[in-house]
Amino acid sequence: MTGRRIATIFDLDGTLVQTEALKARSYARAAVELRPDSIAAQEIIVAYDDMVGHSREEVAAALLARFGLEAHAERRMRDLGVSTPLDAYMALRLRIYEAMITDERLIREQEYPWSTALLREARRDGYPVGIATMSHRKHAALVLERLELTGDVDVLVTREDVQRAKPFPEIYLRIAEKLGAEPRDCFVLEDSVPGIRAANAAGMRCIAITNDMTRDAIHAAGVLPLERIVDDPGQLGAVARGVLDDLAQPR
Repeated sequence: MTGRRIATIFDLDGTLVQTEALKARSYARAAVELRPDSIAAQEIIVAYDDMVGHSREEVAAALLARFGLEAHAERRMRDLGVSTPLDAYMALRLRIYEAMITDERLIREQEYPWSTALLREARRDGYPVGIATMSHRKHAALVLERLELTGDVDVLVTREDVQRAKPFPEIYLRIAEKLGAEPRDCFVLEDSVPGIRAANAAGMRCIAITNDMTRDAIHAAGVLPLERIVDDPGQLGAVARGVLDDLAQPR
């Protein structure tokens, strides 16, 4: 390696662990609780697939409008201690999601071992490791603890640390600064179109590990060359090593 500092940065939800599936289920369960006689959970889960990578406010607002939940959420504002139907739906869904991520067994079942293995390998090879996630810090920290990754992560940057969510590059620029690396010397592993767009806009070298919720969207968006889109998780290590080796070449 050269004297430059090469850093590795990982998204969390959908990249290291399939919490996106848990989030989809939490939105679905909250919607069904609001309208038990007219909404099927699977409808919400299918709709959520198009929203992976967006902020919780964007997701909740879209689902609230699409499924006509506003009047039903309004009736829950008082008992949930909030002042808008959107906040009521978000609070109800958050209560469900937080119960899910406290379950260590459930989080372990959702782990993507090929991605967590890459993170640990990067740490063993001496690369600083960062997590850039639009989850809230307490949720991200809990998931990392459940995956036994806390000690392998040097920097955690979350939605509380930035003003603008992915696809804006702010979170990636912020984490590069904290890791002490130039953006062009950073490797990023992402799983969603907004996340990839954010890494690209930051000037970083991004690869995508796709999953059933994001694969079609990533290929359709044209945001990465095909050689940096990994559909077969067994190929992730080889693709990542190629990108890291290329980053380490003298400029």
